[in-house]
Amino acid sequence: MNTTARQKSRTAAGLLTPAEALSRYHGGPRSGVFTDGSCEGNPGPGGWGFVWVEDDRVVREQWGHAVQTTSNRMELTALIEAYSALPTDARTMVYSDSQLCVNTVNQWAAGWEKRGWTRKTGPIANLELVRQLYDLARLHPLAPLRWIRAHDGSRWNEYVDALATTYMRERPFMGRE
Repeated sequence: MNTTARQKSRTAAGLLTPAEALSRYHGGPRSGVFTDGSCEGNPGPGGWGFVWVEDDRVVREQWGHAVQTTSNRMELTALIEAYSALPTDARTMVYSDSQLCVNTVNQWAAGWEKRGWTRKTGPIANLELVRQLYDLARLHPLAPLRWIRAHDGSRWNEYVDALATTYMRERPFMGRE
């Protein structure tokens, strides 16, 4: 099933709550930090979340939202908040289903930094968040960032997706901040 078909399937079935995700899914890694960001429209209202689990036990979780944002900003924010919550000596894998974010940290940011935070092809989108994430990732050498496939039944990735989309279920509360 391609990404568009998965998204339509999720939309048709409705959004899962975190509790529903836990009861429905059981595969994937049992430990690590899982992050996700979402956006309805791009730009539009968005949300982010992370969960840190060890042997299927939640150590910490957090989520938030923004009234007007992009999906990339929410993915970056989820990773920033997750790394900020980890002690610098934490030994765990950090997972993101955003290949863009994973490639940014693991492949591209070092070169951009050497060139004064510029790209050969133009400006770096969300530069302030990219720099913050890259700095945090380097402060956590024992917590490497790895890509995980979205919506493939991985329990904790599905769970964090539910955290990141909480803002959609709680829409009446948005805008009151």
